Amino acid sequence: MIDEKTIKKWLLDEDMLREMKYDENADFHFIVEFPKENIMDIVKPKQKDCIVIACATQVSPEHINLMIPADQQTKKDFILDLNFGLNNFLVDYELQVNNEMLQQFIITDQIFEDGLTKDAFIKTLKRVFKSKLHCIWLIDKKFGNVSFPNNENDMFI
Repeated sequence: MIDEKTIKKWLLDEDMLREMKYDENADFHFIVEFPKENIMDIVKPKQKDCIVIACATQVSPEHINLMIPADQQTKKDFILDLNFGLNNFLVDYELQVNNEMLQQFIITDQIFEDGLTKDAFIKTLKRVFKSKLHCIWLIDKKFGNVSFPNNENDMFI
C-alpha cells in the first residue's frame, strides 16, 4: 500500500511540498515545487496501486507569436521532433495543438507500489521536469528565443 505520510515526509525533507489539494478522485494530491518555481502534481488515484507525477504547461503568448509566422512544414516538423524527443524520455504526454501550433503540454509518469522508493520518486520527478525542459528548449531552437529577465519558466504560464 502506498503511504501518504511517507510521500509527504519525502516532499517535506526535500522542501518541495507547497500544498495539499482536495481531489475526489484521489486518495491524496500534493502540489509540489520542483525545481524552484516549477509546479508539479503528485497524485495517488483512488483504487490504483501507483502515484502519478504530472506537470502541465501552457505555452506563453510570446512563444505562440513566434510560431505564427513559421511555415506549415516547420510547424509539423516541430511537433514530430517534440513527439520523438518526449518518447525518448519514457514518459506519457499529451500535446494540445491548434493550427499546427503547440498550445499546452502535459507530461506524466507513474510509479507503481512495488517500485516506489525515495530514489525512484526523485528520479521520476527529475525525468518529468527534464521532459518539460526539452519542450521549452525545442521551441526556442525551432522558433527563436524570447528574452525574459528572470527565470526561464517565465515564458510559460
